[in-house]
Amino acid sequence: MRRSALKAFGVGALAPGLAACSSTAKDGAAGTSVGEIPDATAGPYPGAGSNGPDVLEQSGIIRSGIRSSFGDSTTTAAGVPMTLELSIKDLANGSAGFAGVAVYVWQCDSEGNYSMYSEAVETENYLRGVQAAAANGTVRFPGIFPACCTGRWPHSHFEVYPDAASITDSTNAIATSQVALPQDVSEAAYAMSGYSFSVANLSRLTLQSDTVFGDDRSASQLATVTGDATAGHRHR
Repeated sequence: MRRSALKAFGVGALAPGLAACSSTAKDGAAGTSVGEIPDATAGPYPGAGSNGPDVLEQSGIIRSGIRSSFGDSTTTAAGVPMTLELSIKDLANGSAGFAGVAVYVWQCDSEGNYSMYSEAVETENYLRGVQAAAANGTVRFPGIFPACCTGRWPHSHFEVYPDAASITDSTNAIATSQVALPQDVSEAAYAMSGYSFSVANLSRLTLQSDTVFGDDRSASQLATVTGDATAGHRHR
């Protein structure tokens, strides 16, 4: 399996009232382009053992919802609910669903903290999880809308591994990328309680100025979102 044999056929998130989709969408949502997963840095807080903390070695990392920590803590991350949905397709097999690949997702919380790294949540492992893709290549991770960190556009991270057995070694990842969230959706989420500092951070940014999405203004990584911040968000 090679990176070039993969493509994202939908990148999405769901929170009470909000949904997003970056390609062919269900439930009447408009579709956008489909293409090979663009490489993007894992960033400084992957939690995959490459720079310290390794959540992928922990029992319980394979799960659906990622809003709460697991293991020694059951702390739940506060914030606007959002479900991230990714559909992974096999380019070498007629774009069939890439069943069985393991997808690891992670993101910051509503205060911009990354579990296992940020001092305030160093003992937590929430907003991190792994799923094996279904027969159609789809995974869904109920969580929360991430904050807008200083200098970075609102986003979620993901890596694709050949299978669940391979996740304990970060060098096995066959794709590493990020999903950008739309500006209007982000502004609506940040108007809700708990996201006050994100308002100022977002006001100083554009997709073009972002260090990851700036090359093409995230044309191949921008999620489509439907719903509202009160009811929740869904993005694919």
